[in-house]
Amino acid sequence: MEHVSVLLNESIDMLNIKDDGIYVDCTLGRGGHSSEILKRCTKGHLYALDCDKEAIEKSIPRLQKIGENFTCIHTPFCRLGDVLDEQGVAGVDGILMDLGVSSPQFDESQRGFSYRMDARLDMRMDLSQPFDAWQLVNTYSQQELMRVLKQYGQEPYAYKIAVGIVTRRNEKPIDTTFELVDIIKDVLPQKVLNKKGHPAKRTFQAIRIEVNQELNQLQQALEIGLGRLNPKGRFCVITFHSLEDKIVKDAFRKVSVPKKVNKRLPVIGEERVDYQLINKKPVLASTEELGLNRRSHSAKLRGIERRGEDYEEESKGQNKKT
Repeated sequence: MEHVSVLLNESIDMLNIKDDGIYVDCTLGRGGHSSEILKRCTKGHLYALDCDKEAIEKSIPRLQKIGENFTCIHTPFCRLGDVLDEQGVAGVDGILMDLGVSSPQFDESQRGFSYRMDARLDMRMDLSQPFDAWQLVNTYSQQELMRVLKQYGQEPYAYKIAVGIVTRRNEKPIDTTFELVDIIKDVLPQKVLNKKGHPAKRTFQAIRIEVNQELNQLQQALEIGLGRLNPKGRFCVITFHSLEDKIVKDAFRKVSVPKKVNKRLPVIGEERVDYQLINKKPVLASTEELGLNRRSHSAKLRGIERRGEDYEEESKGQNKKT
């Protein structure tokens, strides 16, 4: 089954791609977004990053059918600045992120991302990374487990689940996804088990985020990426849960919403900002896409643009007046 990229048309339109621009797809995956960028960027260059080597190997032939003006790089996107320096690129015209685990990663049972398929606890996006979910589940203290479940899973029963994990692993190591699911089901009250949705969803999300340091990497990459945008360059991000969305929203607002220069003397004006939000409210999947792709239900797209030379001239004019 072919992987379908979420909010594909909306994100590509939002990037406002120039045919001679320089673009970065921070999450290559199976090449859905990168393919569309490459079709429009015929004279420029695309840098496609992914921490999953398998994703790169499967995407390269797809991209080669479109053009040769691309470079795929096996790396986490928090190294965006280093990658651009290594490639001799000072600024870019657009950056795209499609966060979270890709559908193929979920569908491959041996990767251990899914609570619906039995496999060794793994959850690594980068298989060359030594630390995995097995180590987390079997070595983190009860207190550390509670922190992860609360912070990244917003799990109300974090204490019970952490106690259950520690109790079970004292008998024998917890090796598989289904063993972890059984522990979660054993400790949760019946009223929770009767609710719609899988009872292990929050726990698996939390462990996956901790194993891959997803939110820490996101914060780093947002800061780096914003600083690398050329004038009129755009940064577009697709998120899939509230923690990701809040980080993106806050990072974009921080650089685009002016603060009063002097609260006691508001007539002086406001702080100059070099970025503007493309959309104040996130773009959501259309009714048609929701019917075709269940993964799109939680997707949110936000974008920001670095102001251009026209804003520079406007600002200079305002400064002369004051």
